[in-house]
Amino acid sequence: MNTDTKEHWEKIFASKAENEVSWFQPYPKTSVEFLDLFSLPAEANIIDIGGGDSHLVDVLIEKGYKNIYVLDISSNALERAKQRLGDKATRVHWIVSDITEFVPDVHFDFWHDRAAFHFLTTEEKIDKYIALAEKAINKNGYLILGTFSEQGPAKCSGLEVKQYSEASMSYRFEKNFKRIKCITEEHVTPFDTTQNFLFCSFQKL
Repeated sequence: MNTDTKEHWEKIFASKAENEVSWFQPYPKTSVEFLDLFSLPAEANIIDIGGGDSHLVDVLIEKGYKNIYVLDISSNALERAKQRLGDKATRVHWIVSDITEFVPDVHFDFWHDRAAFHFLTTEEKIDKYIALAEKAINKNGYLILGTFSEQGPAKCSGLEVKQYSEASMSYRFEKNFKRIKCITEEHVTPFDTTQNFLFCSFQKL
C-alpha cells in the first residue's frame, strides 16, 4: 500500500468533520438515482469504492440490501461511518484497502465509485483498477463511476486528479463494458463552491 497516500487520507478524516470536506453530500441523490435505475434484488452484492463516511451506505441499508460492502483506504473514514450508523454498521462489510491492491472474495452486481477513480493518475494504477473491475463485477453487473469532468477541478484535497470526458471514460472501459448512460452534475460543496462531475454507468458484457 502507498503509505504516503494512506497517511494523507487518515489525516484528512481525523482532522476534518464530514461537512468540512468538499465532497460531502447530506444525501447522495445522483448515486441513488443510478441505483434505482437497475432495480437490483435485495441479495445483490453492492460495493462502494472509496466510500469513506459517505451516506450512500445509509440509503442501501434503508432500502433493505443485505450484501453491502464499503471500501476505503482510510480506517478513520470507515470508523466515522460505523459510529454514525451505530448498530446498523454490523450489516455492512467494511474493507480498509487501497483499491489497486484489493483482492475481493466475492463478485459484485453493483460497483459504485464517486470520486475515488479520478485520484488514480498513472497508467499503471488506472490499468489495475480497470482489470480489477473487469474481474470482480458479475456478467451483466453494473459499474457506476463519478469523476471530475474536464470542467471540474484539477486537484482535490491537495492531490492531483485525472479529469474525464464521456468519451475518455468510455474508452477506458469499452473492452468489457457497455456504456448505458452518462450525465454531468454541478456538485455544490459545503463552502458554496461548485465542482463539475461526470457520472457514467456501464454494464459488464
